[in-house]
Parts: sequence; C-alpha cells; structure tokens
Amino acid sequence: MLLTIPALRVLRRASPGDRLVLAAQPRIGRLLEMLGVVHRALDFEALGLDALFEPEPDDRRREWPARCADDLRRARRVIAWIGSREPGFVERLTALVPGSIVAPSVGAGRPVWEHLVDTVGAGAARGDRAIRVPLEVPDALRDEARRELVEDGWNGSDRVLLAHPGAGGRGKRWPATGFAAVLEQVATLPRLAIVLHQGPADFDAVAALPEPLTARAITLREPPLPLLAGILTHATAYLGNDSGISHLAAAVGVPSIVLFGAERLMWRPWAEHVEPVVISPGAERSDAMRVTAELTAFLR
Repeated sequence: MLLTIPALRVLRRASPGDRLVLAAQPRIGRLLEMLGVVHRALDFEALGLDALFEPEPDDRRREWPARCADDLRRARRVIAWIGSREPGFVERLTALVPGSIVAPSVGAGRPVWEHLVDTVGAGAARGDRAIRVPLEVPDALRDEARRELVEDGWNGSDRVLLAHPGAGGRGKRWPATGFAAVLEQVATLPRLAIVLHQGPADFDAVAALPEPLTARAITLREPPLPLLAGILTHATAYLGNDSGISHLAAAVGVPSIVLFGAERLMWRPWAEHVEPVVISPGAERSDAMRVTAELTAFLR
C-alpha cells in the first residue's frame, strides 16, 4: 500500500478539484489520511466489491450495482489494483463507473511503484522528483512520539537508530545473527540509542537477538502506526528487512538501509534516500560487513 504513494500523488495533482478516497486495510488507510496523502480513507471490505466478482443470473443483473457501497457508485473514477484477471469484475466495475482503470498491482521486470504510476496513465511522471519527496508528519504526532521515546528511556539528545528485525514473511527475514553482528558493531558509536521495533509478527525475531543487546536497547512493542511514523521522524537512521515498516521509514524520510533478497528487489521503496542492500543466503558474514559499513556512514 505504501508503494502506491507516488501514484496517489499523481492522481491528486491531475485532479485538484476532486477528493481522493482510498479504500484499503483500515489502519493503513487511516495513516495515509492522517499524513495527507489522501483526503479520506475507507475500509476496503465496506465497498461491497464482492458483488462485482459474483456471476449473476440474467434476471438479477440489475440488482448487483445496489449491493455496492454508495461511495463506489457515486465515484467519478475508480482505480482498482485488484481483479484485473477477472473479466467479469472488470466488465461490471467499468459499467458501474465508466472510465475506471483495473490494473494488476505488480508489473514484471520493474519496481512496483513505477508500475503503479504507469497504471494511472502518468508514466512520464516517474522522473518527477516531486512525487518521491518524503511525507510530512504532523508536529503534534512528532511531539507525541518524542514523549513516548523519552518515557521508554531515550534521553532526548542521543542519536536514534531504529531497527526492525522482523517481517511478515519469514522468508524475508535476515537471520538474527546478521542483525546482531551489525547492531553490536554500531552500538560502540558514541551517543547512540538503539530502538528495536517489534510488530505483531515479530516476537521471535526480536527474542532471537542476544540478551545483552536487547537489554541496552529500547524495544517498541506494537505501537500504533501513526505513533510509529512519528517515532521514525526522530531516527537518525533505520535498518530493516523488506517489510511494511521499512517502507514507512523510507516514506517519512529516514535515511534507511532495507535488506532484500535479489528476487525481491522490485519491491524496493520509492524514496530516493533509501539504500536497498541485496543479501544472499550463505553470505551472512560478508553481508554483515557491508551493512555495518553502510549504516556507520549514516551515523557518522
């Protein structure tokens, strides 16, 4: 979802008089609304799109539009990054909202964010750096995040390195020994606070880190996404796997190192200040040396 931000910016710029409404998973939709990417967010499940996927007998075809939410039926235009392989869905959606675009969420052989920009008919905009600038986090959220960090043990002046050793899929996780090797090295730098993020699926990844390291670190346990966005604005640098949290760090402007397997590099963030680092199975020691060098450069 965070990879759609450049495409959403293109849509807002192309239709300044329209309200851009995002239908997504609620907590991410609310976050993008709060950060000013869209005017309003809706729960994707509330749209009633399932009605457009169901084959309807001839005598019921007039009924399915009424089963969709008012927001969908009143839309002037819809961009759908789902359902492109279902001809019936495409036919019904474009009949309901003429001019709608139905496109796959991923394009072969190029970064996902670039593909998404192309799907809204703005391929030329990919070279426009304005659609790739970091998001502005509201001051109130930054202030709340600062208070949270101080309550958790930050002294308010040390540089912050935020690390996210987890990921939604275990196959995207760099081994804990790799994270430990890097973090133990950079922990020797002066005036540096290490903050670990532990999301709902990350308990094992954090628990696998050495106890001396976690004992000196601040651990954030499942903070709400808006608060996490605010916390990230206080970070001097970020280190994480190919995950939504890494994309959030990149989106709000944190100098970031994001770890990818070679086959996943198409999912790299759109932000220009991010350094995607390709890691290889069996090369953990040499990868750790490279990551440590890159991260140390951010923290000098």
